[in-house]
Amino acid sequence: MLKDHSFFIFAETRTCNQIRNQIKAKMSSEKEMTFLDHLEELRWHLIRASLSIVIVASVAFLLKGFIFDYILFGPKKPDFITYRWFCELSQTLGQGNSFCITEMPFRIQSRTLAGQFSAHLWTSILAGFIIAFPYIIFEFWRFISPGLLASERKNARGFIFIASILFFLGVLFGYYIVTPLSINFLGNYTVSDEVFNDFDLSSYIGMLRASVLASGLIFELPILIYFFTKIGLITPNFLRKNRKFALVIVLSLSAIITPPDIASQIIVTIPILILYELSIWISRWVHKRQQKMASTAVK
Repeated sequence: MLKDHSFFIFAETRTCNQIRNQIKAKMSSEKEMTFLDHLEELRWHLIRASLSIVIVASVAFLLKGFIFDYILFGPKKPDFITYRWFCELSQTLGQGNSFCITEMPFRIQSRTLAGQFSAHLWTSILAGFIIAFPYIIFEFWRFISPGLLASERKNARGFIFIASILFFLGVLFGYYIVTPLSINFLGNYTVSDEVFNDFDLSSYIGMLRASVLASGLIFELPILIYFFTKIGLITPNFLRKNRKFALVIVLSLSAIITPPDIASQIIVTIPILILYELSIWISRWVHKRQQKMASTAVK
């Protein structure tokens, strides 16, 4: 009876060892992915992200009237909400109606055969990218997260939410601030009374698209600083020491995406500088956590 009992213990131990070895072999095979395996994994993430853009773009394609009449051509109307804000601000500051806009002396035309269809198609794709951005970030996170430690995944749990919020804030800033300032300045700018502004549809949409996407990507600066600090490319001391150079770069970006007037550049520069200061704080927080983890590992 004792022999039978020993036999069962031996068999159970052998079974547990076999299961443990199988789990280890599976884990090692998952970890030892080849370069081609990583490329295949990346390909499927890109396919799913692209499919999400196509689905949302298809819906946007059907909403042509709303997107063009109310969203794209909204900033060219004198009663656009941003122009009303500036008008109320000028009256509050005692400047009368100096910032009030009563007309937009320009027209939008399409001078190519496929101009309107091309604008419709690319605008739908842009809308698909903006709306599907959280899912695109989710697919990106699914690709990089297996290479992170459990503690790093836990600390970056809100990455998708924060990155999406920052992107949408940038898009709104580009649409409600940068775009109206650019349209108002360029639409009213003339070299002679003999010249009337007739803007091409592709030029108008291209300017709006550049303003919105540039602002959305600029607002991702804190996220980029977070990852650059994690991998050691940037330190908080580096950001503080080069603050004056960052100011020059910010002013240059403001001059590129806004009309060449001081008021517009200041309006655009302020939130970007706030983002830069926030990035310094994030870099300092990440740097302190890394130092703390390093000191704990040494002990």
